[in-house]
Amino acid sequence: MKVLAFQHESFEGLGAMAPWFAARNIAVQMVPQFLPSAAALPAPDALDFLIVLGGSMGVHDTEQHPWLIAEKAYIGQCLALNKPVLGICLGAQLIAEQLGAVVQKNHQPEIGWWLIDWLPAAQRIWPEAMGSQTVFHWHGDTFGLPAEAQLLAKSAACGHQGFVYQSKVVGLQFHLEMTEHTVNDLIEHGADELIEAPFVAGAAEIQAEPPQSYQKNQHLMAQLLSYLLDGSPGG
Repeated sequence: MKVLAFQHESFEGLGAMAPWFAARNIAVQMVPQFLPSAAALPAPDALDFLIVLGGSMGVHDTEQHPWLIAEKAYIGQCLALNKPVLGICLGAQLIAEQLGAVVQKNHQPEIGWWLIDWLPAAQRIWPEAMGSQTVFHWHGDTFGLPAEAQLLAKSAACGHQGFVYQSKVVGLQFHLEMTEHTVNDLIEHGADELIEAPFVAGAAEIQAEPPQSYQKNQHLMAQLLSYLLDGSPGG
């Protein structure tokens, strides 16, 4: 199985996805966009699964990050070939843009552990997704809902928290892949974003989140990966 992941920050990798793939002996080719690299990408038609991770840049920042242009084109080719694609935070915004949706500043930043409200479409992926769920957020932008996509969740701070397009394309504004280590890395590298705002938690509050929240989020991520790669909801 050929899995590719676009990585936009040195401190923002696969997180809890890494052991899921390792347990299945699936190698993930990481593409570190934050480093100059001449490594050739596999042809999109040879790919089984594309992951587009988060990052501090925005989808429109092509002058500062010219590699975004080629990455967007590659994502578009994978979508045209109906490949399974997962986008997280920035990754979801990049996918949404390739599907014709607008990406813009959210009306306020959302950082920390906050509730999302599941919508009925989420049960396609997570059969028990009803009511509310505490998940991890770190974003200032938001995506519009692509045409023909179904909205998975919303929150008090952001109306579009995730979407599923056709059957195997999922974009999440929130992060299910977080571990305590990756959260601490985000806090260290993004401390300047922890401003006084209604939906921005302080570092101490973020770090005080109990282990059960991480476990629940990681379980949801495992179910999502099973859905995308095996076609088994709640697998």
